[in-house]
Amino acid sequence: MEPTNQKFLERVVSQKALQMGSSFPCQICVVGFLCGVCLTSLFLAVLTSVGTFGFTGISFSSLSMGNSPLNSSSEIIKLGILEFPVKLSQNLIDGLMHGMMDMIQGYVITSSDYQSKVKETARWVDSKGREPESDDDERVSLLTEAWGALLADREPEESEFSKRFGLSKSSLPNTPHLENCKLSAQVNKRLDTRSGAGRFPPWTTWKGSLNMYPATETDENLRSFKDQPVSDGAYPPWIVGSDEENYPLTRKVQSDIWIHQHPVNCHDPNIKFLVADWEKLPGFGIGAQLAGMAGLLAIAINEKRVLVTGYFNRADHDGCKASRGSWSCYFFLETSQECRDHAFELITNKEAWEKGTIKGKDSYKSKEIWTAKVPRVWGDPWSYLQPTTDINGSLIAVHHKMDRRWWRAQAVRYLMRFQTEYTCGLLNVARHAAFGKEAAKMVLASIDRDWPKVITNQPKSEIEEFVWSNHRPWVPRPLLSMHVRMGDKACEMKVVKFEEYMELAHRIQMHFPHLKNVWLSTEMQEVIDKTRSYPHWNFYYTNVTRQVGNVSMATYEASLGRKTSTNYPLVNFLMAVESDFFIGALGSTWCFLIDGMRNTGGKVMAGYLSVNKDRFW
Repeated sequence: MEPTNQKFLERVVSQKALQMGSSFPCQICVVGFLCGVCLTSLFLAVLTSVGTFGFTGISFSSLSMGNSPLNSSSEIIKLGILEFPVKLSQNLIDGLMHGMMDMIQGYVITSSDYQSKVKETARWVDSKGREPESDDDERVSLLTEAWGALLADREPEESEFSKRFGLSKSSLPNTPHLENCKLSAQVNKRLDTRSGAGRFPPWTTWKGSLNMYPATETDENLRSFKDQPVSDGAYPPWIVGSDEENYPLTRKVQSDIWIHQHPVNCHDPNIKFLVADWEKLPGFGIGAQLAGMAGLLAIAINEKRVLVTGYFNRADHDGCKASRGSWSCYFFLETSQECRDHAFELITNKEAWEKGTIKGKDSYKSKEIWTAKVPRVWGDPWSYLQPTTDINGSLIAVHHKMDRRWWRAQAVRYLMRFQTEYTCGLLNVARHAAFGKEAAKMVLASIDRDWPKVITNQPKSEIEEFVWSNHRPWVPRPLLSMHVRMGDKACEMKVVKFEEYMELAHRIQMHFPHLKNVWLSTEMQEVIDKTRSYPHWNFYYTNVTRQVGNVSMATYEASLGRKTSTNYPLVNFLMAVESDFFIGALGSTWCFLIDGMRNTGGKVMAGYLSVNKDRFW
């Protein structure tokens, strides 16, 4: 049996080593002290043991723990040229070694107490000098909030911005998910306006901002090319994709509608007008209003009249400011300002009414508007629509209203061809709320890690200003848009549960396994709540009060107010148009029109999965 004092020494040394391993202030000193204790203990053990020693050749070995081949009663310790056969306690050795290792581990890794103190007083960096995740989160939050401040209704002054964020506006990195709305509006106005002497807009092969490239103003050949009239092969710049990626003849039809709606001389006595307010009966949603205006545009084309829209009740709110009560709050007008002014002059002219130079919506019966004869100017291109709509697992190739589906798509595409600066701003706010933090993480991963302490301001190159600026804002792709219509719509169509929409989403994901992002639009809070049951999907949606229970759409919209009840559906509509895939209900006019916009926006081959069919098919 080992002496009592030896056991006591083992226990004391081991306990002290463990304690000192978790006490940071003493760690540096204890390293040297404990090594001295270890060596002293070893030599004491040697002196009190019976054994012999002798000189041998130089040899070195290391003490190992756990898998040591040495037995518990005797060890061979080789130090320099002295070899000591020593009888030591395994417990003593283990106690010493465990104490040393725990102390060293405590010094390198640090104890939990020390870590908490460090977090309060300093910032950690890893072996590459990078700041920790918590610091990255701070930078992401700073950048996200700074970007958001620029989207406010009243953009802060430079001094106010600097005081709030400690940054200048010019020091902010590029915003990939936001659009330069002022620049876009300027470019679009140029593309939607005849220039001097009735010349056609610059619909050339030069896209977007390149039409404003200053070098073309000094080069005679380039300027001549830009100013030449549109050719038969040119197409409107608001159409994306080839003929095969859109409904048949979309590019030609859009070009012809624009020409029809923008005569060279609006005061020509042969020009006739159809002036009509947007439908404003209670209970009519934006979808119904668009469907009605599509019918009026068909009548105008059939009768060779220029359509001029009047009062739009949904734009009658403070957000629209100068264009209050007008479609031009959200989208470019359907005709030139010159034609509008002349048409409104003729409204008060009795002779113009008698001659038929001008007509109004009251000149036609309701049925003539809602079931207007589709223009046959372009033949019957709807007869060869590509079957890309899926209902119950089957493609719909033919139905009774193919002509109306094709025409409404063309009409709505024209009416929504260019967004105003206000609508562009609404989309920026929505994208920033949904994707701003992800965009900030991407940007911060690509710039100096010391931002905002180190800021490198580089002037924009020409390729950034005139070429890359034409790219659409970033969104996480692939993106699936899903419009879940429930509530009082049950009186018009078959309403299905959210779970059935998600079954269709899973079908898409089976073919495109990288799909996980969903832009969800719905008026029902229960749908939003059910998204928690699908943790492997990323759901994005607008922050708006939704229905709890079953109330009419008119009552729900009234509770939101005119501004919100108009803005948020239009944002959802346009986000659905830009998404890679779409799931909806064709029995809903809103979904019907989204489908039409997608099919005239280069999305035909993305297909459309519907939970039901249109009630008129």
